[in-house]
Parts: sequence; structure tokens; C-alpha cells
Amino acid sequence: MLTSHELFGFMSPALANEILGYIFESDKPTYKATMNAVAEARKLRPVFLERQPRLQRHALMMASLAKPGSEMISASLLRAWLMQKQNAMLVDFLNALSLPHDKGVVENLPPSVPDDQLKAAVELLLSKYPAETVALYLNAFNGMNEAHWANLKAMLETDARLQLGATA
Repeated sequence: MLTSHELFGFMSPALANEILGYIFESDKPTYKATMNAVAEARKLRPVFLERQPRLQRHALMMASLAKPGSEMISASLLRAWLMQKQNAMLVDFLNALSLPHDKGVVENLPPSVPDDQLKAAVELLLSKYPAETVALYLNAFNGMNEAHWANLKAMLETDARLQLGATA
């Protein structure tokens, strides 16, 4: 099971940049909190990062988000991006599993799901969304939830389409 900072370390720079770019454009409080946490971790003043060209700033931020000390801010950033930008994917996955939810948010996950239902849900996601985005979501889903499904873990470890950074 990958942690949030490990997910940032394994994802392609293009996907990490997409996440930061989306949050920059649509969720200023989360972006500012992320930038401030990165500045603090690097022992910089936030204004130093603010003055960097965005691509350079994002490269510094991505490097920091992939470190263990950034787990909380990495998790927060991933949750914000998934819930805001990738909500349709979350809803598709939960609907395919017949799990009750409120716009992609589940109160109580079952301890397991049937293999055939999970496979069908993953195939649906892979047919509709970029493979690396699906891989990121499923890894985050498996790592951030209390119910760790053994069959999902096995799929994430063995299905080449679900490897982070495999498609850039």
C-alpha cells in the first residue's frame, strides 16, 4: 500500500503538474497551504516560492510532496484534486460497485467486494479515464480508507495498466 507522499514520488511529472495546476486554478486555499508547507519544509519563506516561475515552483513542490515529512499535505492535496477534478471517476467506481455514496463520499465501506464486481468497476474506469489517473485514484482509495481490499491490492500490484508513471 502506497502512502500519499509515495504516490507523488511514483506518478509522472506530467500528472503531478496537472494536479498542482488544477489546484492553483481552482482551489487557492489548498494551493496556498501546500505552498506554505513546502516552503516551511525547505526552510524558505513562502514569498520565495511565490516569486518563482510556476513551472519551477511546481518542480520544487513536487520534490517536497514526495518526501515522508509531507504526508499530511500530500494526502490533503490528493483528496482535494480527486474530489473536485476527478469526482465523476469516483462516482463511476462506487456506482459500479453498487456502494451507496454522496457525490463520491462513502461513510462505511464494506470489508471486501466480490472479485468480478471489482474487476468490472476497474475495467469501466480504464475505459473512460487515463490509466495513470485511474491508478492514482485506486492507490489513494486503497491507502486512505480503513477498508483495505485484498483483491484491489492484488490488482494494483499485478496489473501493468495500474502502475503509476507508466503513462506520461
